[in-house]
Amino acid sequence: MTRSLKGKTALVTGASRGIGRAIAERLAKDGATVALTYNASKSSADEAIAAIGKAGGTAFAIHADLVDPATVPALFERLDDEFTRRNGSKTLDILVNNAGNSGWVGFKDATPESWDTLMAVYARAPFFIIQAALDRLSDGGRIVNISSAAATKPVTAAPVYSMAKAAINTLTHTLAIELGPRGITANAVAPGFTRTDANADFRENPELVKAVEAQIALGRFGEPSEIAAVVAFLASDEGHWVTGQTIEASGGYKL
Repeated sequence: MTRSLKGKTALVTGASRGIGRAIAERLAKDGATVALTYNASKSSADEAIAAIGKAGGTAFAIHADLVDPATVPALFERLDDEFTRRNGSKTLDILVNNAGNSGWVGFKDATPESWDTLMAVYARAPFFIIQAALDRLSDGGRIVNISSAAATKPVTAAPVYSMAKAAINTLTHTLAIELGPRGITANAVAPGFTRTDANADFRENPELVKAVEAQIALGRFGEPSEIAAVVAFLASDEGHWVTGQTIEASGGYKL
């Protein structure tokens, strides 16, 4: 097993399942001590921690409802305590902003409340998590924001989600300029259609699956582990010369 991240610390938000869990598992496999956040499902977080431990990795979970702005300072208080207890330092080496919620709110159905909820998790929370992380993030550290192919190929059924992910791409570009003098890289990874439990019902419809796969150059849904592999590269020493980029990991969606 390659332990390219041995001695590193990582925070992955929204990592109790799906793409976030795959990222947490991969970073832990590569040797990082991983903090993951969860909101609705403690049992899913416990399962992720157990799976990481069984594979020989180290991880712990922190509850964080990122709709509430007060969650961010509370999250970092817990994170500081845990990393200091485990490592003797609150230093953070890798930050992955992955957390999300239901983005499928159409233009006609959107309300100010649903707009605020979506933007809070997909745009506001990453901004203020990064802000809070800066005095903890090591020089030469890594920020990876999970964007979406919908940022550049908007989904008409999810206009607010598409807007928020476009904002993440711009934030990423800005951060790369801001943090370059410290050797910190900032990149976004933009998945396309990926096989997760969030779209399990959708994938039960053969006609819808066929229509989606016809828009993907490689002809299938992606796997969470394939997104995690791109994140792991950016988090590793090999990714040190890549910054300010939005890397689409979509199998060639709508080329």
